[in-house]
Amino acid sequence: MADTKSSHLNGAYYGPPVPPQHSYRSMGRRSSCCGPCCLLSALFKLIFTIVIVAGIIALVVWLVLRPKEIKAHVTSATLTQFNLSSANNLQYDLALDMDIRNPNKRIGIYYDYIETQAFYDSDRFGFGNLSPFYQGHKNTSTIHPEFNGTQLLLGDSVTTTYNREKSEGYYYVDVKVYAKLRLKIWIFKIHHINPKIKCNLKLPVPGNTNSTGSFEETKCHVDY
Repeated sequence: MADTKSSHLNGAYYGPPVPPQHSYRSMGRRSSCCGPCCLLSALFKLIFTIVIVAGIIALVVWLVLRPKEIKAHVTSATLTQFNLSSANNLQYDLALDMDIRNPNKRIGIYYDYIETQAFYDSDRFGFGNLSPFYQGHKNTSTIHPEFNGTQLLLGDSVTTTYNREKSEGYYYVDVKVYAKLRLKIWIFKIHHINPKIKCNLKLPVPGNTNSTGSFEETKCHVDY
């Protein structure tokens, strides 16, 4: 009886198979980024960083400089001749004093080119160029546009406009100044800014008693 039990204990095992024990180890996640995708992603990040840095630099520069637009006024105007013939030839003699103000504390302005034009009833009749100059910080400079000569006006309504304004005692003339500017910031010079100055002038008719007053100082509009 004891021998039977011993033979069963020492014999082979015929039970269900024991599953093999596997050893697991953590595997790093494989990158899903392909070559071109990684390159585009890095390029986008670089461009985004450059844009952000450039924006911050521009903001700092603006806060330091606080740039302001130039201001312009026509302080005096002398119209000694403004006669329209039956053939629409205009004889004119007009002289102006125009103050241009640079309100900036840290920006100087080079006026490299200054062109002046005069218009009546939307028709140009006068043209001229002025000498270049430099304008310092918080400085006011005076320019002197002058127009004189004879010019054929081609507008259909010019005769009607001229006769009406002459009877009312005032001619309405537009003067425009086209300029090319460089800004001087410390030792740097920035090329080129091209503002247009437009002045709508109300000029008393020479020798006409219907003109109730003299020329009044006129603020001009500066368009960039």
